[in-house]
Amino acid sequence: MNNYFIILASGQSKRFNAKKPKQYIIYKNKPLFEHSVEKAILSKLFKKIILVVKNKKQINKKFPKEVVILKGGKERSDSSLIGLKYIKKFRPSNVLIHDAARPNFSIKLLKKLTKSLKKNKAAIPTVKTTDSIKYKIKNELFNLNRDHSFSTQTPQAFRFNDLYRLSTEQKIKIQDEATLFIQNNLKIKFIRGENSNNKITYLEDIKMNKIFYGIGFDIHRLIKGKQLYLGGLKIPFHSGLKGHSDGDVIIHSVIDALLGAMRKKDIGTLFPDNIKKFKNIRSSKMLKRIIEMMNKNYFYINNIDINLICEQPKVSKYRDKITKSLSEFMSINKSLINLKGKTVEKLGLVGKEKAIACEVICSISQ
Repeated sequence: MNNYFIILASGQSKRFNAKKPKQYIIYKNKPLFEHSVEKAILSKLFKKIILVVKNKKQINKKFPKEVVILKGGKERSDSSLIGLKYIKKFRPSNVLIHDAARPNFSIKLLKKLTKSLKKNKAAIPTVKTTDSIKYKIKNELFNLNRDHSFSTQTPQAFRFNDLYRLSTEQKIKIQDEATLFIQNNLKIKFIRGENSNNKITYLEDIKMNKIFYGIGFDIHRLIKGKQLYLGGLKIPFHSGLKGHSDGDVIIHSVIDALLGAMRKKDIGTLFPDNIKKFKNIRSSKMLKRIIEMMNKNYFYINNIDINLICEQPKVSKYRDKITKSLSEFMSINKSLINLKGKTVEKLGLVGKEKAIACEVICSISQ
């Protein structure tokens, strides 16, 4: 399929009323725009995915080579045209234009749209209007018939040549690409959209689902001749942590906290220390299984707060590397993880540098 996907993420978000544009707000573990990019990649429908942003420097994540990042224009239509002009050299057959403010569309919708282009020049998803709509002409108000009113969504799908011609000829500001076809009396195929494919316009549109909390704790003795692992990261140190596995107290505490939040018992139930196959297992492998369990049950992480309790090594030296390591294992943004170092003023086994302990509190939503 010679399809291309353009994601518009260069808006100023004036109505969102936040310190940074909404497309960079963390939504369900990742910046808002990333949901659209990742779904487009997973669909395997597109040769190129074009992300149009206001400031390319704000994009820190490395995407696959089929994702191209462009600097956008002043208006939405300007950014759309920038994307269209870029892909013209690839001689695309079809193009889908999407607003990054709609992160909840499905891959099924993408397939329906591309399929519609086999027989149509434009395909637009719509949903029925549930509100009573008034229309004002001068000083008179009229009721619109709700049965004949509908809202249009993105992605919107087009034959490339038709959209490119209309976009280059357009002189006034438009709200979406479907407007170009309507203004020029060109036929549009309206398909059923998705009620879940809502547009995030205001800060209150990002609603938090019910939150569940979990707590985890772990402690292991330090022993000579063993490698020290903390948060899945190999730490240079004179001793490692004794345990049936690699003894990673951070990951063990994270696992117990997540299991507690899901009401799924504890780490010992899932990985008993009397079973040989778990002997010397890397804790990161155990964490992977927990994340798979969360994904299967539609849970996502809101935040994780970690207290690493030890005299040595100094947490401040490895904080960034550990949080990065954990974020990669859990496939979440590292800004959702907070790591603090605590000492016990030389008291007990931890104070005498004979053990390291950790406690974790997490919150998740479903």
